[in-house]
Amino acid sequence: MKKELAILLGLLTLVLPVLATGVALGPVSLPFAFSMQTIVDALMGQAADPTDRMAQIILQIRLPRVLTSFTVGAGLSVVGVAMQALVRNPLAEPYVLGISSGASAGASLFYLGFLPAFIAARIDITLAAFLGALVSISIVYVVARGGGSLSVSRLLLAGVALASFMAAVSSFVTFASPDLNRMRAVLFWLMGSFSGITWSDLPTAVIVTVVGTLVLISQSRSLDALLTGEEPARSLGVRVEGLKKVLIVLAALVTGVLVSISGAIGFIGLIIPHSIRSLVGVNHRFVLPGSFLAGGLFLVLADTISQVILPGQQIPVGIVTALAGVPFFLYLLRRSDYQFK
Repeated sequence: MKKELAILLGLLTLVLPVLATGVALGPVSLPFAFSMQTIVDALMGQAADPTDRMAQIILQIRLPRVLTSFTVGAGLSVVGVAMQALVRNPLAEPYVLGISSGASAGASLFYLGFLPAFIAARIDITLAAFLGALVSISIVYVVARGGGSLSVSRLLLAGVALASFMAAVSSFVTFASPDLNRMRAVLFWLMGSFSGITWSDLPTAVIVTVVGTLVLISQSRSLDALLTGEEPARSLGVRVEGLKKVLIVLAALVTGVLVSISGAIGFIGLIIPHSIRSLVGVNHRFVLPGSFLAGGLFLVLADTISQVILPGQQIPVGIVTALAGVPFFLYLLRRSDYQFK
């Protein structure tokens, strides 16, 4: 218990320095100490000098970007935890299972005007992304659930196949769009980007991520029981079918909302939960908050790298997470027993 709490406390103490690093580094570097002080002043409610150009860059451009990237990383990580508990395998995560691609397809269809008018008039881009994510994970789960048991091989194959299909849908409608500016924006957005994030993007992401995390934490014991198998979980009083529906809808909701804001960013829900379990074990009381913090920290650093790795250019953050995530995914596949430890 002391070890797990110490790890969580250590992650918590890293939040402010990592946020300050994300604020200080960018196309133009700012002093780290000044960035840290500006963030602290903002947290304390102290107004910045409106004539201070550096302070305004931090507060109006960079701070909303790093806070949004932290929130998205945290949300995708806890969704990864939920999906891995649902299928009892650490290879599951929103990107691998096609949830992110489904959300991207739904958002692209709405954004580029390819949905029927009577549907488009009744939804927005966030709801479109959620519905796309929900359709994707539902199909993947039904396919993998054939024969009354969950097949990991079918799960992964269905996830990869549906992710490819949804990516093809997104690509098709993007290239079919007559609006070149929107086409370029969607192409960049589909690879994951926090460019152009403002304060108005943050509240929805924070609410969905925090509420989703709290719901999952409230179900920690049920998630622990689910890891032992559905029958043992039922014998312990867990309403397995109801829990599975909650996890599927919650994963679709959180992923859909976050993808509508940042685009499809892969492998965070794979790397972070597995790494946290290696530190704190499988108890979800510690895995969920640990994944929340570590996922946020990881994506802030990945987004920072995406801004500075090529001088004068910003690459999509999804490229950075894929460069880290694909080797990790292959490592898990090479293990003879990629199960929870």
